[in-house]
Amino acid sequence: MSPRCPTRTIACATLIAAAAWPASAQTGAAVSGPGWEREAPALGALVAFERESSNLRVAVVRYEEDRAALRRRHDVEYSPVRRQRLRDLANGWLRRLGEVDFGSLNREGQIDAILLRSQIEFELAMLEEEEQAAASMSSLVPFADTIRLLQERRREGERADPRSSAGTLAALEAQLADLESRLRDPARRSAFGPVSPVLANRAAEWVESLTRTLASWHGYFGGYDPLFTWWAAEPYAAANRALVSYAAALRDELGRTPDADIVVGQPIGEAGLRAHLLHEMIPYTAEELIAIAEHEFAWMEQELIRASREMGYGDDWRAAQEAVKEMGPPPGGKPGVIIEIENDSRAFIEQNAEVTVPPVAGEVWRIEMMSPQRQLINPFFSGGEVISVSYPTNTMPHDAKLMSMRGNNPHFNRATVHHELIPGHHLQSFMTNRFNNHRNLFNTPFWREGWALYWEILLWERDFPRGPEDRIGMLFWRMHRAARIIFSLSFHLERMTPGEAVDFLVDRVGHERANAEAEVRRSFQGNYSPLYQVAYMIGGMQFRALYDELVTAGRMTEREYHDAVLQGGVMPVAMVRARLDDRIDLSADWSPAWRFAGDPSAVRARNAR
Repeated sequence: MSPRCPTRTIACATLIAAAAWPASAQTGAAVSGPGWEREAPALGALVAFERESSNLRVAVVRYEEDRAALRRRHDVEYSPVRRQRLRDLANGWLRRLGEVDFGSLNREGQIDAILLRSQIEFELAMLEEEEQAAASMSSLVPFADTIRLLQERRREGERADPRSSAGTLAALEAQLADLESRLRDPARRSAFGPVSPVLANRAAEWVESLTRTLASWHGYFGGYDPLFTWWAAEPYAAANRALVSYAAALRDELGRTPDADIVVGQPIGEAGLRAHLLHEMIPYTAEELIAIAEHEFAWMEQELIRASREMGYGDDWRAAQEAVKEMGPPPGGKPGVIIEIENDSRAFIEQNAEVTVPPVAGEVWRIEMMSPQRQLINPFFSGGEVISVSYPTNTMPHDAKLMSMRGNNPHFNRATVHHELIPGHHLQSFMTNRFNNHRNLFNTPFWREGWALYWEILLWERDFPRGPEDRIGMLFWRMHRAARIIFSLSFHLERMTPGEAVDFLVDRVGHERANAEAEVRRSFQGNYSPLYQVAYMIGGMQFRALYDELVTAGRMTEREYHDAVLQGGVMPVAMVRARLDDRIDLSADWSPAWRFAGDPSAVRARNAR
């Protein structure tokens, strides 16, 4: 039977391409079948796919490469020259997009036109935010232009005057020494004005960036230009020491908070959240998202009580959870657990859910053990082609070993192995590296993390947990995703401190304290979007709602839906919906307003199935 094609152009080719994978791939048998089936897909399907690809793909690639090249060329953080150059590029592209005959583009080209406009508008908003941030820190980093101009003149090909450069460096060192002296003297510190810990730490990060910039400038001349080296070597070393010391002083004197040993994050406020939600095409306020998470929490607590009763702990689900935590494998036994769960989940998916798994994808994934240092930031798995496993090592303190074993028990892993491997992040990356990879420009955690979380939801509904212990393990992670929404948005709304977020994870979800601290560090100190932690559950709910609109309604088969998502590339889930549903009429200024959460009672009823 030929696939049903709900879209006008590319989706049809996409679905045909999916159907044309060798039979071994269709069944997910990664290493069975004749050798040629394992090595090469049907080329006719790939030719058809390319023929229907976006006719704006090259434009997207050109914008991304030009922007990346300008960022490399203008490499001074917070530089007004860099900002203006990026603004000029963005505004020029917006003008060019306005000149395009939107109706002449194919469906995939129209999707890219909308995505590119949204991306550029967001980048312009972030440049405005950067300019405001630089202005707010100017009194703490008054020497920024001195270093900036040295590097920018060097990038223009200007040769540094040795004697003048030495004088500039000596003056910089003296200025930094005076600033640090004032900063460390309580009687003089007030001259800086009111400074929040968040602002002080952001300024310290800027100083560290300027330290690297000055090192780049000096390294270009030092040792290569003998006269420059004679004049500048010592003044540079002194200025470098002064920069390092001043950054430390900012943190020591202005950046300390009661929970600074956990993390000092940077709340972006309600206006900042609105900008990010608009970019992610999420038509909900932060308050509404918190309410959705609380609603999900209430359902999960009832499910935990049900599982607890089955285990003989009555309504005390925390006691049942504690019992599950003690079921971890001994040291050295963790990789075997991962392999067993992966095999189990793959077999279950092949029997109960339709998604194409190309043979090579099933073959190439592998396991590595996570270092103790990285486990301070990521106490659980991370995945993709390589699944990196957290488990205690011999160098950890005794208490840390026990907490790691408890937090990484096999029943908790029941939801995380397929999340990280197949059909989660590994299969995602495998497919996006091969299909529509130009859309990596539109990278969003709502697509990446939402897809993996969607499979947790789907497998729960299909009775993947084998008993109450597995259900408690899978519910731990569902609660964790809801908690992420609550604590991360509350933090950015300045209603919850990092320390309070740790307590929330321990008291409300059942985290081990060390693992909770690592989670909060990861949330607010890593290179993550402010909505990254929100994206897991909300993105998963989006994909599940879209499943109902297309699969449950009979407009696509399950395999068609899953393969079309993976082959379409990365984008906000609302744009996945626009791509797959040809009932949605697109225009150059189209903006989605998809209220995907629906009736809470309907969500609860579906969860109960």
